[in-house]
Amino acid sequence: MTAIALCIAMSDAQRDRLLSGLGDEQLVDCSATQALNNFVDCEVAFGDPPPAWLETAPVLRWVQLESVGFGEYAGAAWTRTNPDLKLTNLAEFFSDAVAETALAGILSLGRGIDELARLQARREWVGDPLRSRLRLLRGATGVMVGNGAINRRLAELLTPFNCQIIPFRRGFVMRELDDALPRADVVICAAPDTPETRDLFDVGRLSRIRRGAIFVNLGRGSIVDETALACALTAGALAGAVIDVTRDEPLP
Repeated sequence: MTAIALCIAMSDAQRDRLLSGLGDEQLVDCSATQALNNFVDCEVAFGDPPPAWLETAPVLRWVQLESVGFGEYAGAAWTRTNPDLKLTNLAEFFSDAVAETALAGILSLGRGIDELARLQARREWVGDPLRSRLRLLRGATGVMVGNGAINRRLAELLTPFNCQIIPFRRGFVMRELDDALPRADVVICAAPDTPETRDLFDVGRLSRIRRGAIFVNLGRGSIVDETALACALTAGALAGAVIDVTRDEPLP
């Protein structure tokens, strides 16, 4: 009998559905933080257990995360103490929803939908002054950082707009990114939280984005210096920012 650690709170209906697909496996409730004693004897874990728990579970062979993000598990001690352990995430699970949200945000900012909605609520008509600030997505230049499922799907959605995409995949040269940012109409980042990506868009790099461009962060919050981003938006250096709010887990 395989013991499966359940490290996520579930409703009765969700638990019953999970049990219906199991054979002789035993579900062990480990959703409480004090459930480590139950966790150490499990071979499979479902949910996001504390990373430190993985170091003290010698029989654990597979962890299925309930999230796309995995930064807190990368490089942890369990990779040395339990090298046979496999850890999988929900890659591609949110790609359609997040990519479509990003496209909607880019189009909304480019066509001034946010401002038009406020004007409509106030029953005000503004013609040429607003129209002159609007831009088309067709033919725009996009700098795209990351090559995961979200950015791949978003690139597909941008294809009919004939956008010129400048991709930056894992191991890219920072100097090349710095050189590309001033040419971008849209900067899109969908990278995981790793030591290499933390504060990737700091004050200096945000300042390289040309005035009036749109910044899109679909990755972890640690990628961006949020104070610097707020200052850039307040100063009008950026036309706007799109932040992913479609996923279940909060950004850090």
